[in-house]
Amino acid sequence: MAFRASLRLAAAARPAIRPEDSPSGTLIREHAPFMVATYARPPPVFVKGEGSYLWDVEDRKYLDFTAGIAVNSLGHCDAKMAELIAQQSQTLIHASNLYYNPWTGALSKLLIEQTRASGGMHDAAAAFICNSGSEANEAGIKFARKVGKVLRPDGSKTEIVSFRNAFHGRTMGSLSATPNPKYQAPFAPMVPGFRVGDLNDTAALPDLVTDATCSVIVEPIQGEGGVQVASDEFLLALAKRCREVGAVLHFDEIQCGLSRTGTFWAHSHLPKEAHPDIITTAKALGNGFPIGATLVNERVAEKIKVGDHGTTFGGNPLACRLGVYIVERLAEKGLQEGVVKKGEVFRKGFEALRAKYPELVKEVRGKGLILGLQLSEDPGAIVKAARERGLLVITAGTNTLRFVPSLVMSEQEIQEGLRILEEAIEATRQ
Repeated sequence: MAFRASLRLAAAARPAIRPEDSPSGTLIREHAPFMVATYARPPPVFVKGEGSYLWDVEDRKYLDFTAGIAVNSLGHCDAKMAELIAQQSQTLIHASNLYYNPWTGALSKLLIEQTRASGGMHDAAAAFICNSGSEANEAGIKFARKVGKVLRPDGSKTEIVSFRNAFHGRTMGSLSATPNPKYQAPFAPMVPGFRVGDLNDTAALPDLVTDATCSVIVEPIQGEGGVQVASDEFLLALAKRCREVGAVLHFDEIQCGLSRTGTFWAHSHLPKEAHPDIITTAKALGNGFPIGATLVNERVAEKIKVGDHGTTFGGNPLACRLGVYIVERLAEKGLQEGVVKKGEVFRKGFEALRAKYPELVKEVRGKGLILGLQLSEDPGAIVKAARERGLLVITAGTNTLRFVPSLVMSEQEIQEGLRILEEAIEATRQ
């Protein structure tokens, strides 16, 4: 009863703007002038996290349906992770990639073995460990270009294909594969040699993926682009076309991978002929600690030579020891089965919202615990109303609410969050 009462209290509407003399207002006023203004942040200043919840500096509690944008798959401040950080920080944090350490290899081996065992990329052979998703994709783009240069030393096989609504990162290479004018225009011209197609347009593939294509990069589920799901038929046809022209197939599973769909990789259910040559991952791989990885098969690995690529911090013992623990947890069958069940809880709740607000809620998209609720209007007011009632949700694409919570969130917490979301929607209808 006390738990329910506390949740009802948390759901009460809160002030939209912190007074200037509040702890939040004071911190924002003191710190914001010294931070490059790349984000438009709302007022809460978070100081603590545990499980599915965050607390701000005023000790207000928020149920988190964002998981740090699909990062905190094991929840905030996992106890074992904290223990490992403490242990490894007193042992060895960094010695550079000039030398071996026990954990970079251990994580690489685990990722390859688990990928094969999961039904994902069956010929996965080697991993490059880095620091972020953008870096993982940057490595994938460079590796693919190297494959093209080896196959065609005259430089005639260098084009890279990506898809509208994709998001692959903010570095210049990954940004060039992210065909969104909002992100690209301020930094144009982009890296040359990128072409753009439409997701799920199978008929266009023969003209899109050509003999000049060295790589196709695609998200099996576009997260930032509005939780748009690539159909199995499209991915099969895409893989077939890549094989026909000798192009590398690169699956960006930075947001949708690592059990978020209920299987270790979002493509794990596909037959071998649809498997990629490159998989990129990050986000959940560190559960909040910066780390990323680029997995490749032998076709790619054999063409990468000493000195072709590198990273100062990537593969450090601390990040990789955490990665080993996190991958082992995320590979658990019980956790993956729970993701599927919890996804259904969300879907039932979303269908109830669609029945109640048919003019607002138009479509439910996604799989497992990467879900999108397509609305007929800008969701900004709903996001704000939810936050004021103690629920954190984010947007994606055009008029889409995105849900990427912790994979260990309880069904009770999901139900409570759905109730708050309904209250937030109702508040914006008045």
